[in-house]
Parts: sequence; structure tokens; C-alpha cells
Amino acid sequence: MKDIFKNGWSDFVLAETQQPYYKKLREFLKDEYKTKTIYPDMFDIFNALRWTDLKDVKVVILGQDPYHDENQAHGLAFSVKPEVALPPSLKNIYKEIESDLGVQMPKCGYLKSWAEQGVLLLNTVLTVVAHRAGSHQNMGWEIFTNHIIEKVAAEDRPIVFILWGNKAKEKMEKIKNPSHLIISSAHPSPLSASRGFFGSRPFSKTNDFLIANNIEPIDWSDITVE
Repeated sequence: MKDIFKNGWSDFVLAETQQPYYKKLREFLKDEYKTKTIYPDMFDIFNALRWTDLKDVKVVILGQDPYHDENQAHGLAFSVKPEVALPPSLKNIYKEIESDLGVQMPKCGYLKSWAEQGVLLLNTVLTVVAHRAGSHQNMGWEIFTNHIIEKVAAEDRPIVFILWGNKAKEKMEKIKNPSHLIISSAHPSPLSASRGFFGSRPFSKTNDFLIANNIEPIDWSDITVE
């Protein structure tokens, strides 16, 4: 497991995998992947950690569980694989970027370039059964991702935490360092985006904070496909 990351997450993940909760989760997942269609592919589960080293994290965006339709999920919250149509929540995220920053967003929803700039796109649950939203909740992933949030929040440098929706806002209590910035609003889902997500300007607020702390801002319009 440690060799998967080869970055600042390695020791953390190795320690977590030795915990009883994680061993139980791993046995559950082995059976699930054998008997059902699970997203993302098992080799993509930890892409958020693989592509955003702990020392490079500038921004954390919390999602819930992965997209559950075919070819969408690949281990980054809100992101989809190249050539896959934008899901409704990501469409609304792009609309808010365009309104907030005055830029034109592409039709591609592959957000790896954000991850490589230091945006940790973390779902609170990392796997899901096909077409069954929330099917892997309360199986142990929340413990793992809570520990990730706490690990990032313990960093002694300014970091932005973007919390969309009530589930994400529940994590606010884990972010105790006053040097961090917490931005919260309604979720970008079509069911709630008009109730406080649109017009919240999280992207300019994030960059203003980063610049004020002498940190390179995020180029939110950079959606680069390899």
C-alpha cells in the first residue's frame, strides 16, 4: 500500500490500513468488487491522495460519494473521466466559476489539473455500488476520510476548505486552526444550487485568500486532458 503513493500520504495511509476499522472495510470491499459493479475502478480509489501530495494541498473540496453511473468516477470528487458528459453538479460548479471569475469553462469535466495544482478533491466515501447512491456509507470510509481532513487541518499553513452542503458542513468542527479559511454554502446539486451556491463566489474568495498569504492561486479554468 505504501508504494502506491510515494508521497507525503504514504505513512499516513500505511498506518490507517493497520487499524481494525480499515481491515474490516478492506474485507467488505474485496467481496463487493468480486460480486457487484463498484465505482471507481479499485486502482482509482485513492487518486485524490495520489495526485495531490499532502505538502502541496492548498484547497480541500469535499464531496460525498463517487458518481455511480458508468465511466464517471475515477477517484476525484466532482470530476469525471474525459469524454464523459458533465454531471449536473459539475455543470453548476462551472456556471459559478464563469460567473465568479468571468472565464469560459470547457465541456470536459476531468479535474486532474486542479488536483495537480493543490486542490484535494476528496469524497467522504470513496466507493459506491453502480446506480446505488450512498450504498457504501457507514462501512468505514468516513473514518478514513475524517482522518484525512484532520491531517490536512493540522498543517501549520493557510489552507482553504470548501464545504458544500450539509454533509460537508458537518466536517467544519474538525478544522480548528484559525489560519485556515472555511468557505461553506449550499451544495451545487440542482436540488439546492439556487439556495445559496450560485453567487457564493468560492473560487475568487479562495484565490484572494491564497494570494493574501503569498500562495500561488488556482487556475480554475485549467482543465487539461493528458
